[in-house]
Amino acid sequence: MKTGELFIGGNWRPPLSGETYATINPATEEESARVARGDERDVDLAVAAARKAFDSGPWPKISAADRGRIVWKLGDLIMANLDEMARLESLCTGKTLFDSGKVEIPFAAEVFRYYAGWATKIHGETLALREGAFTFTLRQPIGVVGAIVPWNFPFLLSSWKIAPALAAGNTVVLKPASLTPLTALKFAELCQEAGLPEGVFNVVTGPGGKAGMALVRDPRVDKIAFTGSTEVGKQIMREAAGTLKRLSLELGGKSPNIVFADADMEAAVKGALTGIFYNKGEVCAAGSRLFLEEKVHDEFMSKLTERVKGLKVGDPMDKATRMGPVVSKQQMETVLSYIESGKQEGARLVAGGGRANIGTGKGFFIEPTIFDGVSNKMKIAREEIFGPVLSVIPFKSVEEGVAEGNETTYGLAAAVWTRDVGKALKAARAIRAGTVWVNAYNLFDAALPFGGFKESGFGREMGSAGLDLYTEVKSVWVDLT
Repeated sequence: MKTGELFIGGNWRPPLSGETYATINPATEEESARVARGDERDVDLAVAAARKAFDSGPWPKISAADRGRIVWKLGDLIMANLDEMARLESLCTGKTLFDSGKVEIPFAAEVFRYYAGWATKIHGETLALREGAFTFTLRQPIGVVGAIVPWNFPFLLSSWKIAPALAAGNTVVLKPASLTPLTALKFAELCQEAGLPEGVFNVVTGPGGKAGMALVRDPRVDKIAFTGSTEVGKQIMREAAGTLKRLSLELGGKSPNIVFADADMEAAVKGALTGIFYNKGEVCAAGSRLFLEEKVHDEFMSKLTERVKGLKVGDPMDKATRMGPVVSKQQMETVLSYIESGKQEGARLVAGGGRANIGTGKGFFIEPTIFDGVSNKMKIAREEIFGPVLSVIPFKSVEEGVAEGNETTYGLAAAVWTRDVGKALKAARAIRAGTVWVNAYNLFDAALPFGGFKESGFGREMGSAGLDLYTEVKSVWVDLT
């Protein structure tokens, strides 16, 4: 892989600064690759290439069927390179090889295949409004898309943006997170192999403050698709106001996972573990607030703390590992500071609480951590930690559980656990979140929209709603008189 270069206009080229930076393996704290440090000048070239490819290139003009075939081929190529893609993802992020290779990279391939099928089904409507007029709508590609993705699911979240954008006939400039750019660069190679025309897909690696914001400010970029923190999302909104470009923002979360007394306890315990400890808790939809009905609190906590002891923390490349390191030293220090805050605010630490010692003395490993006796007023219950830290909050009634769950500025996801279908549906309607799981957690499908309420952002990714983000509707009135 040409890790020290950028992919612009269908060609590999060094950054104009001539500078590179090191990506770090979070499991060993050693350098894994050297990557091009792109800046505003490189973004300018990438946007120019994408603009040219959209305005005068073949991509928006080829038949929808041909475009769909190429998008489908990208899905096939992802699976053909599954092992390499998975290792690159785990090398950068610290996620287990199982999660990368068995779950996330295959899901990304599925997203490309799903949207490949949509390419021939993007259409407008004929409206018989009045005599003497032929009126109809067109649904057309929006233009140049700037995709900015975070480091927790680098390639999967890229696929949620790239696949629908390409299927609709747009061109793309991808800005991967500076910590985790390797799968984006590998995917650029796959785009060449798939026969994607020059300039349709471009990758600029480097610091988000320079390269990412240059994309946001550029008037030639028609839309920004961003996943990341709420703080940065607000900054993007402010910067994008200058050009009124389209935005879709999938931001932070502090999702409630609500367990009622009549739930299947074993299933709910497993769901609570998955909800917070999958991907080391570095999940925007993580079930970081666990609400337990008081009647089952003690029984549930006994089962939960016993199960958490079986989570092996260690080398993400080891098949036996269930939780790898967090992504960076900075993130480790942030998570540990939240753990200390929980102790100081009076929450009761019942599991974990510090760095995990795996024997090597290296790596950004944190013990799976559980606090009991938490209130919604505590910092660990209000703020997104983005690490393996669970806050357990008791409640007495259905109404109280839902009300407490909604007591947050976020609204990305939630879950309820109960055998009572009526109670489940009532709670699902009342919870202010873009996704509500019932008797499950962290389940996704390419056909099911995902996005947030409140400060978790706006716009939906995946499903037909995700396609709408990359098209414009045009009304046409033909006067026949």
